[in-house]
Amino acid sequence: QVQLAESGGGLVQSGGSLRLSCTASGRTSSTHAMAWFRQAQGKDREFVAGIIWSTGGPFYSDSVKGRFVASGDIAQNTVYLQMFNLKPSDTGVYYCAQAETGSDEYNHWGRGTQVTVRS
Repeated sequence: QVQLAESGGGLVQSGGSLRLSCTASGRTSSTHAMAWFRQAQGKDREFVAGIIWSTGGPFYSDSVKGRFVASGDIAQNTVYLQMFNLKPSDTGVYYCAQAETGSDEYNHWGRGTQVTVRS
């Protein structure tokens, strides 16, 4: 099993920045990718950004490309999401997720951290 713990959410003004962190524990050796998703109130959860764990190569949704940066520290089993130029539409609960090698879905999820962007 893998446990994920997010931190770093908060309240920020439009145009501001925040950095989220997610630390994994447990059977992390089977990690293929780590990703961030978010869910705004009343809406479906959506993919935001992720990294391929073995290479550190990031991938992003179009809505955040150029504003968010995903990165990871394998030694610390931690993935980060640096968010710049935040907009009110970025408001939501941000979840960290882990996909295991050989899996076509994200197998483990954190509890989420709230990000609120005030206009």
